[in-house]
Amino acid sequence: MRDLLTLPKTHLHVHLESTLRRATLQEIATKHGIELPASLTSDGASFQGFRAFADANSHIRDCLREPADFRRMAREFCADEAAQGTRYAEIRFTAAAHGERLGDLAMPLTAMLEGLDAGQAAHGIEVQVILDHSRRRSVERAQRTLDLARRFPGRVIGLDMAGEETYSLAPFAQVIAEAKDAGLHLVHHAGESCGPPSIREALTLGRTERLGHGFRVLEDRELAAEVADRGIPLEVSPSSNVTLGLVPELPSHPLPDLLAAGLVVTLNTDIPNFTGVTLTEEYQRVRDTFGLTDPQLADLARDAADASFASPETKAALHRGIDAWSAAPPVTAMR
Repeated sequence: MRDLLTLPKTHLHVHLESTLRRATLQEIATKHGIELPASLTSDGASFQGFRAFADANSHIRDCLREPADFRRMAREFCADEAAQGTRYAEIRFTAAAHGERLGDLAMPLTAMLEGLDAGQAAHGIEVQVILDHSRRRSVERAQRTLDLARRFPGRVIGLDMAGEETYSLAPFAQVIAEAKDAGLHLVHHAGESCGPPSIREALTLGRTERLGHGFRVLEDRELAAEVADRGIPLEVSPSSNVTLGLVPELPSHPLPDLLAAGLVVTLNTDIPNFTGVTLTEEYQRVRDTFGLTDPQLADLARDAADASFASPETKAALHRGIDAWSAAPPVTAMR
């Protein structure tokens, strides 16, 4: 078996606020006089459903208050991902919510992009930005999210309706249409906490190009066949699904069944500071749990590269790296 740390990886579903290093979180919390709950300072976080996680995650967001906080978070993300062999990433960032909370709509995104610039230059990684919006929140905030995306052309590449899937996409139909007309990519959360109806809505009204999670698509075999036939990629995050209480344990995750159904599957971390799992470790976990071979793991990496919104040049470079990894002799010691 080959060293998964050296496999050139593409990371398509990760929330930037949920990548903050624990030491960094503690430092900025102390700086701002914030006392963190135990769920953010102890190992082994677990939740029974999305709402409990969202409540805990709100404490992280509250710690981010100054431009330096956003710059540091983005810069450290680049360093940590590059150290895991990630060559290309697309991050989710809830820019408008931060901007409204801090009274300066553009500041968090501007500062975060400055941090990304520094991190990419220092660590040789390419990172693109998708702005997300919680379905629980107002259409007006979604419009402000779109407005921010338009203010940063070439830096923000997409829009994602995220959050609790029990809230319909219908109120955001106009925002979604305007985003499409503006040339933004559309990638929505669906098929995570809710089942096939949320996926159908994302595919139709949401015009989604990928499914954020989507692992529950197999609950409707006709829908699964349609998604497979259309080649709609799934952004699957097994460890996150277990941490959020959506799957009881990793061995019961439907990842092997998704692959067997011919679906395009990409592997991601989603909320790594809660799962405690890096992208390399996510690959290692599915190798150990499901017995995936090196060629299968390389195919997951290739599918992620192809499913990305990277340039043709970046995709070609990713494929060359994956091919080189596959051609290299296996090693005895594994990470």
